[in-house]
Amino acid sequence: QVQVVESGGGLVQPGGSLRLSCTASEIPLIFRVAWYRQAPGKQRKLVASVTRGGNIYYVDSVKGRFTISRDDAKNTVFLEMNNLEPEDTAVYYCNIATNGPDYWGQGTQVTVSS
Repeated sequence: QVQVVESGGGLVQPGGSLRLSCTASEIPLIFRVAWYRQAPGKQRKLVASVTRGGNIYYVDSVKGRFTISRDDAKNTVFLEMNNLEPEDTAVYYCNIATNGPDYWGQGTQVTVSS
C-alpha cells in the first residue's frame, strides 16, 4: 500500500505564499500527480497536475500564481502558491494516478484570511 502525505498548509494573509508538498512512501508506475482542492460546500476540483512525461496543467484561476514541480529522487511533488486569495481557501489533496489504483492523501488545510 502506497502512503501519500501532504504538508505545508496553514493560515496566510491575502497576497501571501505557501508551498505544499506531497510525498509517497514508494513509487509505482505513475501516470500523473495532481493537486485537487475542496472548499466547504463545494465539489473537489482539479487545480494542477504533472504527468510522467512532464506535461503540466493548471486550472485558469491559478495560472500565473501557482507552480507545480517534482523532485523524483525524493518521491515528492510540490505546489508553490503565490499571491493567495480568499477564494483559494480549501482543503488541498494530492492524487497519484498509477497503472493500478489511484492514491489520495489525507489533505492539508489552506486558509487565506486577513
